[in-house]
Amino acid sequence: MSEFQASNFKKAQGGSAPDIVGKVEFTSPYFFVPPSGDTASRPTSCAPGTIRFNTDVGTLEVWRGDTIGWEYIQRAESQYLGGGTGSNTGTGVRGLAMSSTDGGSGAETNTIEFITISTLGNSQDFGDLTYESRQGTGFSSRTRAIHAGGFDGSNRRNNIEFVTIPSLGNAQDFGDLQETRIGSPSGISNQTRGLIAAGENPNNTNDIDYITIASTGNAVDFGHLSNAYQQGFAAGSSTRGIFAGGKGGPTRYNVIEFVTFMTTGDVTDFGDLSSPKRGSGKGNASNSTRAIFCGEDKSGDTITNVMEFITIATTGNATDFGDATSAITTVANLFSPTRGVFAGGYNGSSNINSIQFVEIATTGNAQDFGDCTQTNAGRDGASSGHGGL
Repeated sequence: MSEFQASNFKKAQGGSAPDIVGKVEFTSPYFFVPPSGDTASRPTSCAPGTIRFNTDVGTLEVWRGDTIGWEYIQRAESQYLGGGTGSNTGTGVRGLAMSSTDGGSGAETNTIEFITISTLGNSQDFGDLTYESRQGTGFSSRTRAIHAGGFDGSNRRNNIEFVTIPSLGNAQDFGDLQETRIGSPSGISNQTRGLIAAGENPNNTNDIDYITIASTGNAVDFGHLSNAYQQGFAAGSSTRGIFAGGKGGPTRYNVIEFVTFMTTGDVTDFGDLSSPKRGSGKGNASNSTRAIFCGEDKSGDTITNVMEFITIATTGNATDFGDATSAITTVANLFSPTRGVFAGGYNGSSNINSIQFVEIATTGNAQDFGDCTQTNAGRDGASSGHGGL
């Protein structure tokens, strides 16, 4: 067998590289250094299987094809997390609670808090959104959390902004929605696409927009829900986005429906919730198998502690899961492959700062996790390990 020895073999800037054809074995006791660069400098239209090191997030990534794009080579549940102290250090799935209504003044905030979902403990400060808001929505890939829409106290917003989840810092501009959205539109994502559905602009809408999370730019049309509403539920797997419930004027819906992320088009019927409900519009309420709906108003605006679930890969009606630690609505949903966490919210008389969790694979009542740094409601949730990833 022929042998080629070199300690520093790489393509010169602007030059051409030799083609190595056939089976190649690397047996060096040292290391192999792939090309590297930040997210903004990613090449496009590569050969599937192309590998590079992303310096923004500190991990290898692979080009999976023109319709999928770049994907990080790492397990979501063991992601390295920058910043944080105590329970929020090391590795794990990070959950973010973004924006809210202040419990004291009732004013909008631009606060972002974070937790590590596999631990127990209080949230810590992550950074700030680019504007103060409430009634927007959030979703995420493994590395980026997106916040979209909302009301800033004076105006409805069509803004989309993002943060890099493994590090701490303030949000940056991403682009714009096709229209302004408040009323807690429903946001959900897989690793590639994020969907923004329903909401108010100023009338309730059944529009679904989508963005490509790894890039920046404006949202484009995806399809339509069967009803125009606000304050619905959202969840999903890597292939399906689930939308459920919602408030359309005086009407509350019990409909559950779904779309396939990597196509475009209108929703397909999935089944029904146990009763007509409006929720918080906060997405990512699932692992890859189950979606859990918690923190809702039933018909008649009675806030309850009921949790129910569906199996995402099938179709059918929701089933009872257990009870939250208190009756809540407008919570932030933060999910990992094993845990569902519900942060903050409104209990019918006041905003609360409690964080509670469930083990997704079982059924049963929620348990105490810790506390948010602020007593706020109307938070938008995102995490680096929810069911779409």
